[in-house]
Amino acid sequence: MVAVALAGPWLAPADPNAGDLGAALTGPSPAHPLGADAAGRDTLSRLIAGASTTLLGPIAVVLFSTVAGVLAGVTAGWFGGWPDTLLSRAAELLLAFPALLVAIVFVSLYGTGLAAPVIALSLAYLPYVSRLARNLTLSERRRPYLAAYRVQGFSGLSICVRHLIPNIAPVVLAQSSVNFGYALLDLSALSYLGLGVPPLTPTWGSMINDGRSALLQGHPLSAILPCAAIVLTVVAFNVVSEHWADRVSRRRA
Repeated sequence: MVAVALAGPWLAPADPNAGDLGAALTGPSPAHPLGADAAGRDTLSRLIAGASTTLLGPIAVVLFSTVAGVLAGVTAGWFGGWPDTLLSRAAELLLAFPALLVAIVFVSLYGTGLAAPVIALSLAYLPYVSRLARNLTLSERRRPYLAAYRVQGFSGLSICVRHLIPNIAPVVLAQSSVNFGYALLDLSALSYLGLGVPPLTPTWGSMINDGRSALLQGHPLSAILPCAAIVLTVVAFNVVSEHWADRVSRRRA
């Protein structure tokens, strides 16, 4: 899926937005290997073109939420006291709001596009990463190697950056890969509702919305294929994250 997203412009057999009403709702053919939608647009080309936009958003959400969550969690776990209390209460406040609801509010305030949903979902997923990083930091602080570095005169910043964060990174990244699947589903739901990227930009969520009427008319491919792409991508990332988490747990044991 990532390779398709990166090489999409060179892989798509046709213009994803070029309509041919004579081919509307046709099944697989040499001209349209996966058929065409109600506007006569090539389904395969739209699937390939939509991969980059569909995957770019979740990657940005995971990147921002992971970096900010690790900084907040390590700060809270390392210093304790009022920084821990303040950051923990802020995380609990963010957890009180469903991610999709936060994204809809941001879109209503700042308009459609990719930026507003990405920022909203980054804030929504940040507490999951920060709480995990905080708990891992509290656990690591009790390990003898950190006490040895403190005795040798290393600063807290140096210890965290050079030793603590690299040690907790595999577990955090495993959690972030799980968050990728949830972010992809949320962003696809927003595109399905027409609250994501502009309509002319193909995404898998908007393709499902476009294929609803065709599905009721007995032409399911244009709606089922993007659903299958979303399911396969989420399952693939979950399998990778579980495998990664198992390897990390065996290594830490």
